[in-house]
Amino acid sequence: MPGLSVRIIGKGNKQRLCPLWPTTVDQLMPLIAGRSQLDHVFLNRCGQPVTRFGIHTLVERSASRACTQAPSLESKRVSPHTIRHSSATALLRAGVDINTIRGWLGHVSLNTTNIYAEIDLETKARALATCAPSDGGKSRKHWREQPELMKFLRGL
Repeated sequence: MPGLSVRIIGKGNKQRLCPLWPTTVDQLMPLIAGRSQLDHVFLNRCGQPVTRFGIHTLVERSASRACTQAPSLESKRVSPHTIRHSSATALLRAGVDINTIRGWLGHVSLNTTNIYAEIDLETKARALATCAPSDGGKSRKHWREQPELMKFLRGL
């Protein structure tokens, strides 16, 4: 089922298409069986589309139930915004470029996305490790006594 996606209507009636994992499609298929492609996927108990307030309540209720398995959640505030921020951070950590994340979140400005994708300490440590000197920073010679470095500097 490659290429399946969902149309999301966000704030200000902004619409965008987001791809779905095959496992997500497998979970949604029984829910939408027999419905038109134009129908809403998630409906409330009255058969109406779930509102953002309904989603917020659902996330809070689910987080509350999850506390039995992850007690550390009890002291945390979990909301749809928290999940959105965590998703953006996970995408950034996985190496997804910031502009793709911007499009996924539906932001017009890259500056807005940068707020979500604030670099954490772990990411900074990994970046630092990629450019660490191979000798651990303990150069045996003074910089003036390194012919290759002097040649490079003279060439500038």
